[in-house]
Order: sequence, then structure tokens, then C-alpha cells
Amino acid sequence: MTGTIINTIAILIGGSVGIALGNRLPQKIRETVMHGLGLVTMLVGISMALESQNILIVMGSVLLGGVLGEWWRIEDGLESVGQWLENRFQSADANEKGHSITRAFVTSSLVFCVGPLTIVGSILDGLTGNYQPLAIKSMLDGFASLAFGASLGPGVLFSTVTVMVYQGGLSLLARLFGANLSHITAQTPAVIELSATGGVLIMGIGFLLLDLKKIRVGNFLPALLIAPLVVVALQWLGLPLSP
Repeated sequence: MTGTIINTIAILIGGSVGIALGNRLPQKIRETVMHGLGLVTMLVGISMALESQNILIVMGSVLLGGVLGEWWRIEDGLESVGQWLENRFQSADANEKGHSITRAFVTSSLVFCVGPLTIVGSILDGLTGNYQPLAIKSMLDGFASLAFGASLGPGVLFSTVTVMVYQGGLSLLARLFGANLSHITAQTPAVIELSATGGVLIMGIGFLLLDLKKIRVGNFLPALLIAPLVVVALQWLGLPLSP
């Protein structure tokens, strides 16, 4: 779990610096930073989604995942965790600045845990001890957490718990199952479609950051499991992945 530990430290450092800077920035500058983050997040999401080899897999996964997420009320669960953190740790100063721990926690957790580097990097770290992919991700997340900390506030720091559980869990599973996961790379079809589906979710986060539409992105999380399962099922049936 070396890579996950490095990633967690990077987010803590970046987020702390961002929070310190954010307290010194006027409201208009923080809003501009937020909108800039939203635009870049949209760009990242679109670029990831366009990598799909079969957009029908992405569409079906997102739709079915959204239905399951609404049924299981995943977004409500995430917001409940964020609200508990907010009630426990929110300060009067943060309230005055309009910082919501719930929003910061949910948004940053989703951004840091969706993407091919998360999956492949965690598996490599668990299988071989190669933490270089997660070290690269740590640099990216460090700068992202700096921007999130400046615009969203201290709730960003709590996303490290999500990163530790999710990435660390993947690394431990990779170590447990060993050879069964050794063939997985960023170019594996299942990872490509998972990444493309994750891109759609990241686009939803972009809408939230731009204040264009409140999308319950958390309820689409099952899509990240459905997409690779669909790919595996098509391969098992001998059907082509591309239309």
C-alpha cells in the first residue's frame, strides 16, 4: 500500500496548502477558481468518455447503475457521512465562508477515486510493489486537492479516508488474488470501458462545480462495476466489443 500512503499524504499536503491560501482569497477569486476547476473537470471527463470502444456499454452501465444507485440511495449515504463530518468538525468560520464539508468530501472523493490510474496503479502496487503509477497520480491529486482546498474548504481532507479504503482495498485484493489480476493494464478492454464510464461521472461533477445542475453523481457509482462486468460477459460469450 505504499502508493496509497503516498497518495494520501499528497492530498493532505495539497489540501492543507489550499485551505491556507483560500482563507486569504476574496470570494470572487474562490468562485473563479471553482469555475476553472469545473471547466477542467468537464474536459477530463469528456476525454475519458471518448476512449470508449462501445458507447452502448457506457450508456447501458450508466443507466442501469443510476437505477441501482437510486434504489440503494448511495448519494444519501454519502451525504449522511458528509453531514456527520460537518456536524462534528465544521467551524463557524467555515460556515461564514460558505464552505460545506459535505460537498467537499463527496466531490473530492469521487474525483480522486475515479480513473484508470486508480485501478491499475492500486493493482500493480499490490501485485508487484510498483507504486510509480500511484506516485504519478499522487502529484496530480496533490495539485487538485490544493485547488479544491482553496475553493471548497477543509472537507477535502476527509477524502483521504475514501482513498485509503478504496485504493488500499484494491491493493490488498490484488495481493490476495495474485496471478488472476496480473494481466490487467490501462489498455485492458474492461479497464477502458470502466474509465470511459468514470468519465461520464466526472462530467457530472463538472456540472456541480459550475453550478449548472445538481446531479446525484454518487448514485451512478454502480456503473463503475457494471461496465467491466459487461465487457467480461461479452468476451465470455465470444461477442465483439465494438459495434
